[in-house]
Amino acid sequence: MGADFDSVTKAVIPVAGLGTRFLPATKATPKEMLPIVDKPAIQYVVEEAVSAGLLDVLMITARNKRSIEDHFDVAYELEGALRAKGDEARLSQIQEPVDLATMHYMRQGQPKGLGHAVLCAKQHVGDEPFACLLGDDLIDPADPLLRRMIEVRQTYGGSVIGLMEVPHEQVSMYGCAAIVETDEDDVVRVTDLVEKPAPAEAPSNWAIVGRYVIDPAVFEVLEKTPPGRGGEIQLTDALRTLAERGTHEGGPVHGVLFRGRRYDTGNKLEYLQTVVQFAAHREDLAPEFLPWLRQFLDEVQS
Repeated sequence: MGADFDSVTKAVIPVAGLGTRFLPATKATPKEMLPIVDKPAIQYVVEEAVSAGLLDVLMITARNKRSIEDHFDVAYELEGALRAKGDEARLSQIQEPVDLATMHYMRQGQPKGLGHAVLCAKQHVGDEPFACLLGDDLIDPADPLLRRMIEVRQTYGGSVIGLMEVPHEQVSMYGCAAIVETDEDDVVRVTDLVEKPAPAEAPSNWAIVGRYVIDPAVFEVLEKTPPGRGGEIQLTDALRTLAERGTHEGGPVHGVLFRGRRYDTGNKLEYLQTVVQFAAHREDLAPEFLPWLRQFLDEVQS
C-alpha cells in the first residue's frame, strides 16, 4: 500500500434537511444556522473542512436555506455600518466566514435521503475523492478527525468513515459497522454496514459519526441504489457495496476509531448541552457564566 492515491481537496456538506426536531424555530430558520453561543453551527463545520486543507466547499441546499448562503457572502450594508462606527472587532467577525473557503451551492430538489444529497454533488466533484461532513455533528477542533481520515485514505485508498463507540441501546440511532482490526490501533477494515439497526441486529456498537472521505465510485453505486430505510436513498447502503470491492473498483472501506470530543446538535437536549459546553470554554464568557451556572444549579437542586 502506497500513498499515491488522489488527494482530497473538496468537501460536500448536505444542509437540505427540514430540521423538524427544532420546530417552530426552524420554520423560517435553517437548523444549521442555529447559534452555538454566537456562531452558527454550520460555520464550525466549514472551519473543520478548511482546517483539514479542504478549501473547495459544496453545500447541498434546499429552497428554504438561503440564509446559509448569505452567511458566507459579503454583507455590504452591515460592513459599512460597522466601519462607520469604528467597530473593527464585529467587522472582523462578519468577514471571517466570507474568507474561509471557495463556496458553491447546489439545490436538492426533493428530500430523498443523504445518499441522494451526495449524488447531487457528482458534477462538481467529478472523478475526485471528497469529504462529506454532516452539520449535526461538531468535532472539537483539538481532535482533528477529518485530517486523520484523509491520511488513512492516502494510505489505503477507497473510502473512510469516522466511527465512535456508542451505548448498545443507542445503536438504532446510527449507521453501525462490522469491523476487523488492522495493524493500526485507530484504523479498522469495514466489512458490513447497517443503517439504524435494532440493538439485537447491530453488527457492533461502533457507529458512524457524520464524517466521510469517499471514493468517487460511490456515484455509480448511488445511481443504482434503491430506496432503503425510511424510503430514502441511504449513503450507508452505497458504502456497504463499496466495502465489498477492491481498490481498483472503488473499495475498500476503512474506519477511523474516534475517541475525541464530538458534539451533537441534532436534537434539543444535546444542542443545549453543546451550547453550555462551548460557553464554558469561552475566555470572554466563562468567568461570568460559570459562577452563574453553579449558582443556578444550586438553586434548582435546593
